[in-house]
Amino acid sequence: MRKYFGTDGIRGEANRELTVDMALRLGYALGYYLKKKNKDEKKIKVILGCDTRISGYMLRSALLAGLTSMGVDVDFVGVISTPAVAYLTKAKKADAGIMISASHNPAKDNGLKVFASNGYKLPDEVEMEIEKLMDDADILKDAIAGDKVGKFRYAEDEYYLYRDHLLSAVNGDFTGIKVVVDTANGSAYRIAKDVFLALGAEVVLINDAPNGTNINVKCGSTHPEILAKVVVGYEADLGLAYDGDADRLIAVDRNGHIIDGDKIIATLAMNMKRKGELNGNRVVTTVMSNMGFENYLKENGIELLRASVGDRYVLEKMLQTDSVIGGEQSGHIIMLKYATTGDGVLTSLKLVEALRDEKKYLDEMIKDIKDWPQKLINVKVDNKKKTMWNQNKNITDYIAVKEEEMKGQGRVLVRTSGTEPLVRVMVEGNDLAMVDKVAQDIADVVAKELA
Repeated sequence: MRKYFGTDGIRGEANRELTVDMALRLGYALGYYLKKKNKDEKKIKVILGCDTRISGYMLRSALLAGLTSMGVDVDFVGVISTPAVAYLTKAKKADAGIMISASHNPAKDNGLKVFASNGYKLPDEVEMEIEKLMDDADILKDAIAGDKVGKFRYAEDEYYLYRDHLLSAVNGDFTGIKVVVDTANGSAYRIAKDVFLALGAEVVLINDAPNGTNINVKCGSTHPEILAKVVVGYEADLGLAYDGDADRLIAVDRNGHIIDGDKIIATLAMNMKRKGELNGNRVVTTVMSNMGFENYLKENGIELLRASVGDRYVLEKMLQTDSVIGGEQSGHIIMLKYATTGDGVLTSLKLVEALRDEKKYLDEMIKDIKDWPQKLINVKVDNKKKTMWNQNKNITDYIAVKEEEMKGQGRVLVRTSGTEPLVRVMVEGNDLAMVDKVAQDIADVVAKELA
Protein backbone atom coordinates (compact mmCIF):
# COMPACT_ATOMS: atom_id res chain seq x y z
CA MET A 1 0.00 0.00 0.00
CA ARG A 2 1.22 3.47 -0.88
CA LYS A 3 1.02 6.14 1.80
CA TYR A 4 0.34 9.30 -0.22
CA PHE A 5 -0.24 8.38 -3.86
CA GLY A 6 -3.57 6.90 -4.94
CA THR A 7 -4.58 5.66 -8.39
CA ASP A 8 -4.30 9.20 -9.76
CA GLY A 9 -1.66 11.09 -7.81
CA ILE A 10 -1.91 12.57 -4.33
CA ARG A 11 -5.44 13.79 -3.64
CA GLY A 12 -7.57 15.09 -0.79
CA GLU A 13 -9.33 18.11 0.67
CA ALA A 14 -7.09 21.13 0.20
CA ASN A 15 -5.34 22.29 3.39
CA ARG A 16 -6.80 19.36 5.33
CA GLU A 17 -5.77 16.05 3.74
CA LEU A 18 -3.65 17.62 1.00
CA THR A 19 -1.68 20.17 2.98
CA VAL A 20 0.85 22.83 2.05
CA ASP A 21 3.43 20.84 3.99
CA MET A 22 2.69 17.76 1.88
CA ALA A 23 3.12 19.74 -1.36
CA LEU A 24 6.37 21.21 -0.04
CA ARG A 25 7.68 17.76 0.87
CA LEU A 26 6.71 16.44 -2.57
CA GLY A 27 8.73 19.30 -4.08
CA TYR A 28 11.74 18.39 -1.93
CA ALA A 29 11.40 14.67 -2.65
CA LEU A 30 10.86 14.96 -6.41
CA GLY A 31 13.71 17.45 -6.72
CA TYR A 32 16.02 15.15 -4.76
CA TYR A 33 14.94 12.11 -6.79
CA LEU A 34 15.51 13.88 -10.14
CA LYS A 35 18.93 15.10 -9.06
CA LYS A 36 20.04 11.62 -8.08
CA LYS A 37 18.84 10.26 -11.45
CA ASN A 38 20.57 13.07 -13.34
CA LYS A 39 23.62 11.32 -14.78
CA ASP A 40 24.60 14.21 -17.12
CA GLU A 41 24.52 16.81 -14.34
CA LYS A 42 22.44 19.08 -16.58
CA LYS A 43 20.02 21.63 -15.19
CA ILE A 44 16.79 19.90 -14.16
CA LYS A 45 13.48 21.33 -15.37
CA VAL A 46 9.89 20.58 -14.32
CA ILE A 47 6.71 21.65 -16.15
CA LEU A 48 3.96 22.80 -13.76
CA GLY A 49 0.29 23.49 -14.53
CA CYS A 50 -2.98 23.76 -12.61
CA ASP A 51 -6.74 23.81 -13.08
CA THR A 52 -9.05 26.60 -11.91
CA ARG A 53 -9.43 25.67 -8.21
CA ILE A 54 -8.86 28.47 -5.73
CA SER A 55 -6.37 26.29 -3.81
CA GLY A 56 -4.19 25.71 -6.87
CA TYR A 57 -1.93 28.71 -6.39
CA MET A 58 -1.46 27.95 -2.70
CA LEU A 59 -0.19 24.46 -3.55
CA ARG A 60 1.83 25.84 -6.45
CA SER A 61 3.77 28.08 -4.08
CA ALA A 62 4.61 25.15 -1.81
CA LEU A 63 5.69 22.94 -4.69
CA LEU A 64 7.84 25.74 -6.10
CA ALA A 65 9.56 26.27 -2.78
CA GLY A 66 10.44 22.59 -2.50
CA LEU A 67 11.58 22.15 -6.11
CA THR A 68 13.61 25.34 -6.45
CA SER A 69 15.30 24.77 -3.08
CA MET A 70 16.66 21.56 -4.61
CA GLY A 71 18.03 23.50 -7.58
CA VAL A 72 15.23 22.57 -10.00
CA ASP A 73 14.01 25.08 -12.60
CA VAL A 74 10.21 25.28 -12.94
CA ASP A 75 8.25 26.42 -15.99
CA PHE A 76 4.71 27.33 -14.94
CA VAL A 77 2.39 26.88 -17.93
CA GLY A 78 -0.65 28.34 -16.19
CA VAL A 79 -4.23 27.09 -16.12
CA ILE A 80 -4.14 24.21 -18.54
CA SER A 81 -5.36 20.62 -18.83
CA THR A 82 -3.67 17.57 -17.35
CA PRO A 83 -2.96 16.06 -20.81
CA ALA A 84 -1.40 19.37 -21.84
CA VAL A 85 1.08 19.11 -18.95
CA ALA A 86 1.89 15.53 -19.99
CA TYR A 87 2.37 16.59 -23.63
CA LEU A 88 4.51 19.64 -22.80
CA THR A 89 6.68 17.64 -20.40
CA LYS A 90 7.65 15.34 -23.26
CA ALA A 91 7.71 17.99 -26.01
CA LYS A 92 9.94 20.37 -24.01
CA LYS A 93 12.22 17.52 -22.87
CA ALA A 94 11.57 18.35 -19.22
CA ASP A 95 12.59 15.94 -16.48
CA ALA A 96 9.09 15.76 -15.00
CA GLY A 97 5.70 17.41 -15.06
CA ILE A 98 3.24 18.18 -12.27
CA MET A 99 -0.46 18.96 -12.62
CA ILE A 100 -2.28 20.52 -9.67
CA SER A 101 -5.82 19.20 -9.99
CA ALA A 102 -8.38 16.90 -8.39
CA SER A 103 -9.91 16.15 -11.79
CA HIS A 104 -13.67 15.51 -11.43
CA ASN A 105 -13.71 15.99 -7.64
CA PRO A 106 -15.45 18.96 -5.94
CA ALA A 107 -13.71 22.35 -5.73
CA LYS A 108 -12.74 21.83 -2.08
CA ASP A 109 -10.44 18.98 -3.13
CA ASN A 110 -7.17 19.20 -4.98
CA GLY A 111 -4.47 16.85 -6.17
CA LEU A 112 -0.91 16.53 -7.38
CA LYS A 113 -0.31 14.39 -10.48
CA VAL A 114 3.29 13.71 -11.47
CA PHE A 115 4.48 12.78 -14.95
CA ALA A 116 7.82 11.31 -15.98
CA SER A 117 9.94 12.85 -18.75
CA ASN A 118 8.23 10.61 -21.33
CA GLY A 119 4.80 12.09 -20.52
CA TYR A 120 3.52 8.98 -18.77
CA LYS A 121 2.40 8.90 -15.14
CA LEU A 122 5.04 7.64 -12.75
CA PRO A 123 5.29 3.86 -12.25
CA ASP A 124 4.14 2.52 -8.89
CA GLU A 125 7.70 1.77 -7.76
CA VAL A 126 8.84 5.35 -8.43
CA GLU A 127 5.86 6.77 -6.54
CA MET A 128 6.76 4.54 -3.59
CA GLU A 129 10.37 5.72 -3.69
CA ILE A 130 9.23 9.35 -3.72
CA GLU A 131 6.90 8.64 -0.78
CA LYS A 132 9.87 7.41 1.26
CA LEU A 133 11.82 10.54 0.37
CA MET A 134 8.88 12.72 1.45
CA ASP A 135 9.25 11.26 4.96
CA ASP A 136 13.06 11.52 4.99
CA ALA A 137 14.16 14.82 6.56
CA ASP A 138 17.80 14.02 5.75
CA ILE A 139 17.29 14.90 2.09
CA LEU A 140 17.14 18.56 3.11
CA LYS A 141 20.92 18.36 3.58
CA ASP A 142 21.02 18.24 -0.22
CA ALA A 143 19.19 21.55 -0.62
CA ILE A 144 20.89 24.22 -2.73
CA ALA A 145 22.16 27.43 -1.12
CA GLY A 146 22.58 31.03 -2.23
CA ASP A 147 22.28 31.97 -5.89
CA LYS A 148 22.31 28.36 -7.11
CA VAL A 149 18.66 27.72 -6.32
CA GLY A 150 16.28 26.87 -9.14
CA LYS A 151 14.54 29.46 -11.29
CA PHE A 152 10.81 30.03 -11.70
CA ARG A 153 9.54 31.11 -15.11
CA TYR A 154 6.08 31.96 -16.40
CA ALA A 155 5.75 29.90 -19.58
CA GLU A 156 2.07 30.35 -20.37
CA ASP A 157 2.81 30.74 -24.09
CA GLU A 158 3.51 26.99 -24.15
CA TYR A 159 -0.29 26.76 -24.36
CA TYR A 160 -0.02 27.44 -28.10
CA LEU A 161 2.32 24.50 -28.61
CA TYR A 162 -0.32 22.21 -27.14
CA ARG A 163 -3.12 23.88 -29.10
CA ASP A 164 -1.23 23.35 -32.37
CA HIS A 165 -0.64 19.72 -31.42
CA LEU A 166 -4.39 19.17 -31.03
CA LEU A 167 -5.15 20.84 -34.35
CA SER A 168 -2.54 18.72 -36.11
CA ALA A 169 -4.35 15.55 -34.96
CA VAL A 170 -7.41 16.39 -37.11
CA ASN A 171 -7.72 15.88 -40.85
CA GLY A 172 -9.85 18.51 -42.57
CA ASP A 173 -12.26 20.81 -40.75
CA PHE A 174 -15.66 20.83 -39.04
CA THR A 175 -17.52 23.32 -41.22
CA GLY A 176 -21.29 22.89 -40.89
CA ILE A 177 -21.12 21.01 -37.58
CA LYS A 178 -22.72 22.53 -34.47
CA VAL A 179 -21.41 21.44 -31.09
CA VAL A 180 -22.26 22.45 -27.53
CA VAL A 181 -19.22 22.31 -25.27
CA ASP A 182 -19.37 22.13 -21.45
CA THR A 183 -15.95 22.93 -19.99
CA ALA A 184 -16.99 22.32 -16.34
CA ASN A 185 -15.61 25.76 -15.37
CA GLY A 186 -12.26 24.03 -15.48
CA SER A 187 -9.06 23.66 -17.46
CA ALA A 188 -10.69 23.40 -20.88
CA TYR A 189 -12.53 26.75 -20.71
CA ARG A 190 -10.08 28.28 -23.19
CA ILE A 191 -8.60 25.46 -25.28
CA ALA A 192 -11.89 23.81 -26.30
CA LYS A 193 -13.27 27.02 -27.76
CA ASP A 194 -10.02 27.81 -29.56
CA VAL A 195 -9.63 24.46 -31.33
CA PHE A 196 -13.25 23.99 -32.39
CA LEU A 197 -13.50 27.53 -33.73
CA ALA A 198 -10.17 27.11 -35.55
CA LEU A 199 -11.61 24.02 -37.25
CA GLY A 200 -14.69 25.92 -38.43
CA ALA A 201 -17.30 24.39 -36.15
CA GLU A 202 -20.26 26.36 -34.82
CA VAL A 203 -19.65 26.36 -31.07
CA VAL A 204 -21.99 26.98 -28.14
CA LEU A 205 -20.01 27.20 -24.88
CA ILE A 206 -21.47 26.60 -21.43
CA ASN A 207 -19.85 26.52 -17.98
CA ASP A 208 -16.80 28.38 -19.25
CA ALA A 209 -16.54 31.07 -16.55
CA PRO A 210 -14.36 29.67 -13.75
CA ASN A 211 -14.23 31.59 -10.48
CA GLY A 212 -12.11 29.26 -8.36
CA THR A 213 -15.00 27.50 -6.63
CA ASN A 214 -17.45 26.51 -9.38
CA ILE A 215 -15.33 23.82 -11.06
CA ASN A 216 -17.42 20.65 -11.65
CA VAL A 217 -20.44 22.16 -9.85
CA LYS A 218 -23.53 20.65 -11.51
CA CYS A 219 -21.71 20.65 -14.83
CA GLY A 220 -19.11 18.85 -16.91
CA SER A 221 -18.67 15.13 -17.48
CA THR A 222 -20.06 14.15 -14.06
CA HIS A 223 -23.23 16.26 -14.48
CA PRO A 224 -24.11 16.46 -18.20
CA GLU A 225 -27.85 16.93 -17.63
CA ILE A 226 -27.86 20.66 -18.43
CA LEU A 227 -25.69 20.04 -21.48
CA ALA A 228 -28.29 17.54 -22.72
CA LYS A 229 -31.03 20.18 -22.52
CA VAL A 230 -28.88 22.79 -24.28
CA VAL A 231 -28.03 20.39 -27.13
CA VAL A 232 -31.73 19.75 -27.79
CA GLY A 233 -32.63 23.43 -27.35
CA TYR A 234 -30.00 24.60 -29.82
CA GLU A 235 -30.66 21.69 -32.20
CA ALA A 236 -26.95 20.89 -32.11
CA ASP A 237 -25.34 17.86 -33.69
CA LEU A 238 -23.50 16.86 -30.54
CA GLY A 239 -22.69 17.83 -26.96
CA LEU A 240 -19.26 17.44 -25.38
CA ALA A 241 -18.54 17.59 -21.64
CA TYR A 242 -15.14 17.56 -19.94
CA ASP A 243 -14.20 17.25 -16.30
CA GLY A 244 -12.22 19.80 -14.28
CA ASP A 245 -8.80 18.97 -15.71
CA ALA A 246 -10.13 17.94 -19.14
CA ASP A 247 -8.74 14.41 -19.21
CA ARG A 248 -12.25 12.94 -19.63
CA LEU A 249 -15.03 13.26 -22.17
CA ILE A 250 -18.71 12.39 -21.91
CA ALA A 251 -20.87 13.07 -24.99
CA VAL A 252 -24.53 13.90 -25.58
CA ASP A 253 -26.23 12.94 -28.85
CA ARG A 254 -28.58 15.23 -30.80
CA ASN A 255 -31.57 13.81 -28.91
CA GLY A 256 -30.13 14.69 -25.51
CA HIS A 257 -29.07 11.15 -24.57
CA ILE A 258 -25.91 10.90 -22.49
CA ILE A 259 -23.21 8.75 -24.10
CA ASP A 260 -20.53 7.20 -21.87
CA GLY A 261 -16.91 6.35 -22.53
CA ASP A 262 -17.65 2.80 -23.70
CA LYS A 263 -19.79 4.02 -26.57
CA ILE A 264 -17.34 6.78 -27.48
CA ILE A 265 -14.61 4.15 -27.68
CA ALA A 266 -16.87 1.96 -29.83
CA THR A 267 -17.48 4.85 -32.25
CA LEU A 268 -13.80 5.71 -32.49
CA ALA A 269 -12.75 2.06 -32.80
CA MET A 270 -15.20 1.34 -35.62
CA ASN A 271 -13.94 4.37 -37.54
CA MET A 272 -10.31 3.45 -36.92
CA LYS A 273 -10.96 -0.14 -38.04
CA ARG A 274 -12.42 1.04 -41.33
CA LYS A 275 -9.35 3.23 -41.87
CA GLY A 276 -6.95 0.40 -40.99
CA GLU A 277 -5.73 2.34 -37.94
CA LEU A 278 -6.95 -0.04 -35.21
CA ASN A 279 -3.84 -2.06 -34.47
CA GLY A 280 -4.72 -5.73 -33.99
CA ASN A 281 -8.42 -4.82 -34.14
CA ARG A 282 -8.52 -4.58 -30.35
CA VAL A 283 -9.33 -2.05 -27.65
CA VAL A 284 -8.59 -1.97 -23.94
CA THR A 285 -11.22 -1.08 -21.35
CA THR A 286 -11.74 -1.97 -17.70
CA VAL A 287 -13.68 -4.56 -15.74
CA MET A 288 -16.46 -1.94 -15.49
CA SER A 289 -17.28 -1.99 -19.21
CA ASN A 290 -20.68 -3.34 -20.13
CA MET A 291 -21.10 -6.86 -21.53
CA GLY A 292 -23.40 -5.48 -24.23
CA PHE A 293 -20.58 -3.23 -25.40
CA GLU A 294 -18.19 -6.19 -25.48
CA ASN A 295 -20.68 -8.27 -27.49
CA TYR A 296 -21.11 -5.42 -30.01
CA LEU A 297 -17.37 -5.15 -30.55
CA LYS A 298 -17.04 -8.90 -30.96
CA GLU A 299 -19.80 -8.95 -33.59
CA ASN A 300 -17.82 -6.31 -35.51
CA GLY A 301 -14.50 -8.15 -35.36
CA ILE A 302 -12.96 -6.14 -32.53
CA GLU A 303 -11.48 -7.80 -29.46
CA LEU A 304 -12.00 -6.23 -26.03
CA LEU A 305 -9.24 -6.61 -23.44
CA ARG A 306 -10.08 -5.74 -19.82
CA ALA A 307 -7.79 -4.06 -17.31
CA SER A 308 -8.23 -3.10 -13.66
CA VAL A 309 -10.03 0.18 -12.99
CA GLY A 310 -7.76 3.19 -13.35
CA ASP A 311 -6.23 4.80 -16.41
CA ARG A 312 -2.72 3.72 -15.39
CA TYR A 313 -3.80 0.07 -15.65
CA VAL A 314 -5.54 0.66 -18.98
CA LEU A 315 -2.35 2.25 -20.29
CA GLU A 316 -0.24 -0.60 -18.91
CA LYS A 317 -2.29 -3.19 -20.81
CA MET A 318 -2.31 -1.03 -23.95
CA LEU A 319 1.48 -0.92 -23.95
CA GLN A 320 1.72 -4.66 -23.23
CA THR A 321 -0.60 -5.54 -26.14
CA ASP A 322 0.43 -2.77 -28.57
CA SER A 323 -3.13 -1.42 -28.56
CA VAL A 324 -3.74 2.12 -29.81
CA ILE A 325 -6.99 3.01 -28.02
CA GLY A 326 -8.31 2.26 -24.57
CA GLY A 327 -10.24 3.84 -21.77
CA GLU A 328 -12.98 3.78 -19.17
CA GLN A 329 -16.74 4.23 -18.98
CA SER A 330 -16.05 7.50 -17.18
CA GLY A 331 -14.73 8.95 -20.43
CA HIS A 332 -11.03 8.76 -19.68
CA ILE A 333 -9.86 7.65 -23.15
CA ILE A 334 -6.26 7.21 -24.28
CA MET A 335 -5.31 7.48 -27.96
CA LEU A 336 -1.65 6.52 -27.99
CA LYS A 337 -0.89 7.87 -31.46
CA TYR A 338 -1.43 11.37 -30.12
CA ALA A 339 -1.19 11.31 -26.31
CA THR A 340 0.39 9.53 -23.35
CA THR A 341 -2.66 9.94 -21.13
CA GLY A 342 -6.40 10.49 -21.39
CA ASP A 343 -7.23 13.74 -23.18
CA GLY A 344 -10.86 14.88 -23.24
CA VAL A 345 -10.38 17.64 -25.81
CA LEU A 346 -8.36 15.40 -28.15
CA THR A 347 -10.97 12.65 -27.82
CA SER A 348 -13.77 15.10 -28.61
CA LEU A 349 -11.95 16.29 -31.74
CA LYS A 350 -11.40 12.73 -32.96
CA LEU A 351 -15.02 11.84 -32.16
CA VAL A 352 -16.37 14.73 -34.25
CA GLU A 353 -13.92 13.79 -37.02
CA ALA A 354 -15.14 10.18 -36.95
CA LEU A 355 -18.81 11.21 -37.13
CA ARG A 356 -18.02 13.57 -40.00
CA ASP A 357 -16.17 10.82 -41.87
CA GLU A 358 -18.93 8.26 -41.28
CA LYS A 359 -21.57 10.85 -42.27
CA LYS A 360 -23.65 9.76 -39.27
CA TYR A 361 -24.92 11.23 -36.03
CA LEU A 362 -23.71 9.70 -32.78
CA ASP A 363 -27.05 8.03 -32.03
CA GLU A 364 -26.87 6.32 -35.44
CA MET A 365 -23.33 5.09 -34.81
CA ILE A 366 -24.19 3.38 -31.51
CA LYS A 367 -27.76 2.20 -32.15
CA ASP A 368 -26.74 -1.47 -32.30
CA ILE A 369 -25.08 -1.49 -28.86
CA LYS A 370 -27.50 -3.22 -26.50
CA ASP A 371 -26.36 -2.64 -22.93
CA TRP A 372 -27.01 -5.16 -20.21
CA PRO A 373 -28.67 -3.55 -17.18
CA GLN A 374 -25.97 -2.29 -14.82
CA LYS A 375 -26.25 -0.78 -11.36
CA LEU A 376 -23.47 1.11 -9.60
CA ILE A 377 -23.90 2.11 -5.95
CA ASN A 378 -21.28 4.24 -4.20
CA VAL A 379 -21.18 3.37 -0.50
CA LYS A 380 -19.69 6.21 1.53
CA VAL A 381 -17.33 4.94 4.23
CA ASP A 382 -14.55 6.28 6.39
CA ASN A 383 -11.46 6.85 4.22
CA LYS A 384 -9.37 4.70 6.58
CA LYS A 385 -11.82 1.79 6.29
CA LYS A 386 -12.44 1.78 2.55
CA THR A 387 -9.61 -0.64 1.74
CA MET A 388 -10.77 -3.14 4.39
CA TRP A 389 -13.94 -4.39 2.69
CA ASN A 390 -12.23 -7.43 1.15
CA GLN A 391 -10.76 -8.40 4.55
CA ASN A 392 -14.23 -8.61 6.08
CA LYS A 393 -15.47 -12.20 5.90
CA ASN A 394 -19.12 -11.24 6.24
CA ILE A 395 -18.83 -9.03 3.15
CA THR A 396 -16.82 -11.46 1.02
CA ASP A 397 -19.00 -14.44 1.93
CA TYR A 398 -22.15 -12.50 1.09
CA ILE A 399 -20.73 -11.43 -2.27
CA ALA A 400 -19.81 -15.05 -3.03
CA VAL A 401 -23.39 -16.15 -2.34
CA LYS A 402 -24.79 -13.47 -4.64
CA GLU A 403 -22.30 -14.34 -7.39
CA GLU A 404 -23.39 -17.99 -7.22
CA GLU A 405 -27.04 -16.91 -7.48
CA MET A 406 -26.26 -14.89 -10.62
CA LYS A 407 -24.03 -17.48 -12.25
CA GLY A 408 -24.36 -17.25 -16.02
CA GLN A 409 -26.80 -14.34 -15.76
CA GLY A 410 -24.54 -11.55 -14.58
CA ARG A 411 -21.54 -10.49 -12.56
CA VAL A 412 -20.60 -8.58 -9.40
CA LEU A 413 -17.70 -6.16 -9.06
CA VAL A 414 -16.83 -4.48 -5.76
CA ARG A 415 -13.86 -2.14 -5.55
CA THR A 416 -12.44 0.77 -3.60
CA SER A 417 -12.35 4.26 -5.10
CA GLY A 418 -8.79 5.43 -5.50
CA THR A 419 -9.73 9.09 -5.08
CA GLU A 420 -12.77 9.30 -2.77
CA PRO A 421 -13.96 7.69 0.52
CA LEU A 422 -16.16 5.20 -1.31
CA VAL A 423 -16.61 1.50 -1.87
CA ARG A 424 -18.17 1.01 -5.31
CA VAL A 425 -20.62 -1.86 -5.78
CA MET A 426 -21.36 -2.69 -9.43
CA VAL A 427 -23.75 -5.41 -10.55
CA GLU A 428 -24.52 -6.28 -14.16
CA GLY A 429 -26.92 -8.83 -15.55
CA ASN A 430 -29.60 -9.64 -18.11
CA ASP A 431 -32.49 -8.86 -15.73
CA LEU A 432 -32.93 -5.33 -14.37
CA ALA A 433 -34.91 -6.27 -11.24
CA MET A 434 -32.31 -8.85 -10.25
CA VAL A 435 -29.46 -6.37 -10.85
CA ASP A 436 -31.07 -3.66 -8.72
CA LYS A 437 -31.81 -6.03 -5.84
CA VAL A 438 -28.39 -7.70 -5.76
CA ALA A 439 -26.58 -4.35 -5.92
CA GLN A 440 -28.64 -2.85 -3.09
CA ASP A 441 -28.31 -5.97 -0.92
CA ILE A 442 -24.52 -5.98 -1.25
CA ALA A 443 -24.30 -2.21 -0.70
CA ASP A 444 -26.35 -2.55 2.50
CA VAL A 445 -24.00 -5.23 3.83
CA VAL A 446 -20.91 -3.16 2.98
CA ALA A 447 -22.39 -0.07 4.68
CA LYS A 448 -23.33 -2.05 7.80
CA GLU A 449 -20.01 -3.86 8.15
CA LEU A 450 -17.85 -0.77 7.58
CA ALA A 451 -19.96 1.63 9.66
